[in-house]
Amino acid sequence: MDSGSAEGSGFSAMEDYESLIATTDAELLKRSWRNEKAAPEILQFETSLVQRSREQIQLMEETLEEFTRSGIDPLIVSLYQMDVDRTLFLLRSYLRTRLQKIEKHMFHVQKTTELWNRLSRQEQKFAKRSVEDIEQHFEQSVLSKLPDRYKSHLKQSIISEEDDMVPEPPLDTFVICRSKSFLGSFQLDDSGEEKPVDLEADDLYALRYMSIKPLVQSGQIDLV
Repeated sequence: MDSGSAEGSGFSAMEDYESLIATTDAELLKRSWRNEKAAPEILQFETSLVQRSREQIQLMEETLEEFTRSGIDPLIVSLYQMDVDRTLFLLRSYLRTRLQKIEKHMFHVQKTTELWNRLSRQEQKFAKRSVEDIEQHFEQSVLSKLPDRYKSHLKQSIISEEDDMVPEPPLDTFVICRSKSFLGSFQLDDSGEEKPVDLEADDLYALRYMSIKPLVQSGQIDLV
């Protein structure tokens, strides 16, 4: 085998290894966590990934207990414990970030079918209970003391055509993102007023979330 073939083979092997690492559950969970923290709106709940992560955590904890009983080298036990702690942190932070978004935009999430369907069943129960608690609190503390036309917790008055008291996620905000592969020229808005951007693989961009929202949802772009 000549040197060129050897180099090509080595490069291909490295690409295969990096591809494998990038698709492990630990890396997928980290990616989902980053996307959720950076996105202004709540994203689709990663049901299968969360379930697998929970199972892996349970398996690793059982392995740690077995190692401890068997007198395995404390250094090995410590390394396993670090993996458990890292996965636990990512999973808890991912779930906590989603709950914070639900609390902040609970009324908007509840009345928007697309967003409501992104929640897990447990999150839907949490959102419904939160809405009921807030409605009851508003009614008892404020709304019951106001004139009838101002007793809505969704509108400034009954003549309002929209729910103008319901905060919505700022989809126009800028986010830092990275394209996983070369996507070519991409039009950032429907009006065509902004110039297209060439999205190169692994390059960082500061773009409006609304313009790249479909690419984030399809997994072609990661938020940073």
